[in-house]
Formats: sequence, structure tokens, C-alpha cells
Amino acid sequence: MIKCEQIRKSYGELEVLKGIDLNIDAGEVVSIVGASGAGKTTLLQILGTLDKPSSGDVFLDDVNLSSLSGKQLSRFRNTKIGFVFQFHQLLPEFNALENAMLPALINGQSKAKAEESAKELLSFLSLNHRLDHKPAELSGGEKQRVAVARALINKPAVVFADEPSGNLDSHSQEELQKLFFELREAFNQTFVIVTHDYHLAKMCDRMIEIKDGLICNS
Repeated sequence: MIKCEQIRKSYGELEVLKGIDLNIDAGEVVSIVGASGAGKTTLLQILGTLDKPSSGDVFLDDVNLSSLSGKQLSRFRNTKIGFVFQFHQLLPEFNALENAMLPALINGQSKAKAEESAKELLSFLSLNHRLDHKPAELSGGEKQRVAVARALINKPAVVFADEPSGNLDSHSQEELQKLFFELREAFNQTFVIVTHDYHLAKMCDRMIEIKDGLICNS
């Protein structure tokens, strides 16, 4: 599913990643942990095509990401990758259903098909009674579940989550943690989760720790 070969990333003279080798299988729920500045978010952004490595190769679903042009990479990102961020990144002017539909519409699906898929996902996520509510009318946990529906709408090969429980209360954190595993069981979904929450990290199939730009266990 995901393979990294000697991934390095530098910003000027600062080397953040110092040669990452990593394999993640389809259907795995994997956490990435480490101190602030260790390089875990940088690695997630490279895996998710939001940033490029200074050197090395990333293969996702047997595609070498460095071989893709900018337009091909955007298309690949929209169809193969889902994202869940700490602060939801929902559009405030759109309701829950519209936010969940957006990636499908960008991908060229008809409005009717995108709406049908979004309603199915939001129903699975117990949000079928909140479809017409805008983000300001939703709780933190509900916003995050809308973000999960948006991430899953195009049936991506993998979902990358960056501190997904970091802005939630303890009850919503627990619900979100359970949700990742329910989604894996329902859709055989692959999740790669950057988190400071060691309770969530230890629940995953595998916990990968990064220290000073290198993997120190996996």
C-alpha cells in the first residue's frame, strides 16, 4: 500500500527527515508518534502528497509519486487520498451534507450521485439527522465526523489524519478512536494517524515512533 525509501526532507540547512524507510499494508491502522519537531507531520504531508521530499521515493498503491506531474498528482490526491485535520477545515457556509459531498463533485461525480454517497456515509456516522446543519451548529465531535465522511467520499486508498482528536473533549476523542476501527472493519480502510494521544496510538495495529527525523521503532 505505502512504501517509503530513504525519504529525506530539509528546509534550508535544517534536515527534518534523515532517511525514512517505511512500509504500511492495506487495511492497517497505523499511528505515528514523537515529540514536537521530530518530523512526524512533515512525513505525513509527504505521504499525503501535500509536500515533496528533498530526496527518496514514496510509492502509494504501487505508484511512484515523484513520477507524477502537478496535474496528475492533484488527480491522484483527490481520488486515492483522504485527509482528516485537527481543526476539521469544514467550509462554514456549507452544511454537513454539502461539505461531505465536495471531493466527489470535484472528482466529476453528478450532484445526485455525490449526495447519495454523502448521505450513506453520514448515516453510517450517525449524522443523518444533522445533514442541513452548518459547522457552527455542530459539536466538535460532529464536525470531525463530517470531516471523516468528506475524507471517505471518493473511496480513497488511504486516509491520513493529523492530530484528529487534538481539538476534541475526552468523550468525543473516545468516539473518534472507536470510529477509525469501525471504518476499517466496514470498508477495509487504511489509516495513518499522527497523534500526541498515546491512548489512541497504542490502540492502533502498529505505532511508529519518530525521533530526530528517524524511525526508532515500528
